[in-house]
Amino acid sequence: MAYVYDTQNIFAKILRGEIPNTTVMETDHTLAFNDITPQAPTHVLVVPKGPYVCYDHFALEASDAEIVDFNRVIGQICVELGIQPGEGGNGYRLISNAGSDGVQDVPHLHVHILSGRPLGRMLSRP
Repeated sequence: MAYVYDTQNIFAKILRGEIPNTTVMETDHTLAFNDITPQAPTHVLVVPKGPYVCYDHFALEASDAEIVDFNRVIGQICVELGIQPGEGGNGYRLISNAGSDGVQDVPHLHVHILSGRPLGRMLSRP
């Protein structure tokens, strides 16, 4: 499948420094920042710096270095925030939406790290 990346999406603008953010962590391949409309006490967005639309696009086309870095940043943030279950934290949820059925709002891969309160069931049955 050929993905079309929108260079004007909000995360592309954040990555270019056109829109400010509250950075949580930054590496050569990944940027993590606090969500401006948090849905939980902890709500961090993690985005790769490359032009990837969704997770399958990233998994199929990103370099090994980008994939490892992105996933390690997620793990490091969980450690730094102290939210790992079994390590003193009460846990967290990772969410990555893709496409219209997945209700993806921004066409740039991003993972939400949510924590700090019970989050309820992920989906309700129709």
